Amino acid sequence: MRKRIWGWFFFDWASQPYNTLLITFIFAPYIKELIGDGAQAQAAWAFGIAAAGIVIAVLAPILGALADAAGNRLRWIWLFSAMYVIGAMGIWWAEPDDFNLITTLILFAIGMIGMEFATIFTNSMLPDLGSREEIGKISGNGWAFGYLGGLVALVIMLLFFAESATTGKTFIGLDPALGLDAAAREGTRFVGPLTAIWYVIFMIPFCLWVRDPKPARAPKGAVTAAMTSLRTTIRSLPQSPSLFAYLGSSMFYRDALNGMYTFGGIYAAGVLNWSVPQTGVFGIIGIIAGAIFAMIGGRADVRFGPKPVIAICILVLIFVATSILFVSRDSVYGIAVDADSALPDIVFYVLGALIGAAGGVIQSASRTMMVRQANPDKIAESFGLYALAGKATSFLAPTLIGVATVLTGSQQMGVTPLIGLFLLGLVLLAWVKPHGDHDAW
Repeated sequence: MRKRIWGWFFFDWASQPYNTLLITFIFAPYIKELIGDGAQAQAAWAFGIAAAGIVIAVLAPILGALADAAGNRLRWIWLFSAMYVIGAMGIWWAEPDDFNLITTLILFAIGMIGMEFATIFTNSMLPDLGSREEIGKISGNGWAFGYLGGLVALVIMLLFFAESATTGKTFIGLDPALGLDAAAREGTRFVGPLTAIWYVIFMIPFCLWVRDPKPARAPKGAVTAAMTSLRTTIRSLPQSPSLFAYLGSSMFYRDALNGMYTFGGIYAAGVLNWSVPQTGVFGIIGIIAGAIFAMIGGRADVRFGPKPVIAICILVLIFVATSILFVSRDSVYGIAVDADSALPDIVFYVLGALIGAAGGVIQSASRTMMVRQANPDKIAESFGLYALAGKATSFLAPTLIGVATVLTGSQQMGVTPLIGLFLLGLVLLAWVKPHGDHDAW
């Protein structure tokens, strides 16, 4: 069992760089550099992420139901892993002299969809790894291990590959490794192949140590049974008020958190004029905080339960989302600063640490809360609905940010919808029972 748990941990380690390197800290700021205008880049990034979110929202619960009925979750993981690798590799062709925004966003979305769908099936394995009392700690350690993987990958990119647009050197003053051409931004573009190679290598322990107890062959009529079960589950949600409220709550607060992750790097690049390496340092701080607090949060989850842990994290993230509006190159919380002042950078680094800390804890606690809310006989289907809850409005936050950015012409005003989404999540959390609606099944 211990090897199986470690194998499960390695999925988080292998997949985290897609979030860390591509969605937030390396590739997103690079897109801003290619487009030039920060508001225009933020809007384009928003609408591209929103399109991928719609696909995920539509298909996630169906895939979860199929996995419950047909079994063999590993087969689905391999399929979506292939999408992850193809999408990540495609980033290499985002050349500065031949940049096609639409093609780039399509390839990026393929990898993102693959990552999200593979996560549905690995998350659904969590209840098999320990008792209800143990899974909070297991989930927290898994998130911490994943954050560590993202940190190592990010450090490698900053030290040896991601070059500055002005100097052509990496963070420590080296030419990009492997003979990559800095003038063609090959060092930064290598973030795609590195993410893909990283995933392939570190999924090996998962392949060797994780076995799915569900049957390898689908029973006759599995697809029909899956769709019928899914319709029944959705229709019965009002009879499970705690699960219903939790899916609604997590739908909003996770969407807002993903909005922070998705736009943190491109926001810093546009508002604070940070380079790719500077944004990478911001990422390192956030990841270290996330890894440390994911472990602490896992233990708090075991002691107090996931509900109060989630509530505290939402309050922290509301504070951060509000603070972001008051930090710019020329002022901090309404106090004017010189153009060359380091104060805005320092404050934003602190906010990044808070995002990492609260984000790591809330994602881990959310996973264990879903186990408490879910019907044990329909766990993958429930995680499919959980993915739907996480993605049903995943197009909403990017779309609202994109529209707000276009209407105001301001990256700062563009992120204001995040505050409202966090508040909605906090309000709905009040109707969630700590141990779910087990009497309703």
